[in-house]
Amino acid sequence: MDTTEIIEKLPYSAPFLFVDDLLRVDENGVTGIFTFKESSGFYKGHFKNNPVTPGVILTETMAQIGVVCLGIFLIGNDLTAKSQIGLTSTEIEFLKPVFPGEKVTVISEKIYFRFNKLKCKVKMLNVQSQIVCEGHIAGIIK
Repeated sequence: MDTTEIIEKLPYSAPFLFVDDLLRVDENGVTGIFTFKESSGFYKGHFKNNPVTPGVILTETMAQIGVVCLGIFLIGNDLTAKSQIGLTSTEIEFLKPVFPGEKVTVISEKIYFRFNKLKCKVKMLNVQSQIVCEGHIAGIIK
């Protein structure tokens, strides 16, 4: 399965799709990119006159690229229209802000994949290659 097929199989669409492209995917991990659009609605109130990307959106971006895209690759042709994807746990440390218009890179390394549960070590980098957040995310595909 190539990267275009993986992105097409994601169960998200704009404005809740946080994957622009996948740069690498294999059985051990995935690397992808996303640019946060300045026009995104969540910036209007977070924070007044100083918009910053909410941590929950950063977590979602890491989960979509780092866990869901990798899970789709690992499951491959066994993924059906009736498949369900669910987040089971997160542990994220936020180190730097991400501002409107910033492009980020998400790098995910598989910790384990068994019984359709995938757990990954995930980090997000800014364009200066600084870690903006990192941690562990797990999800299940049924």
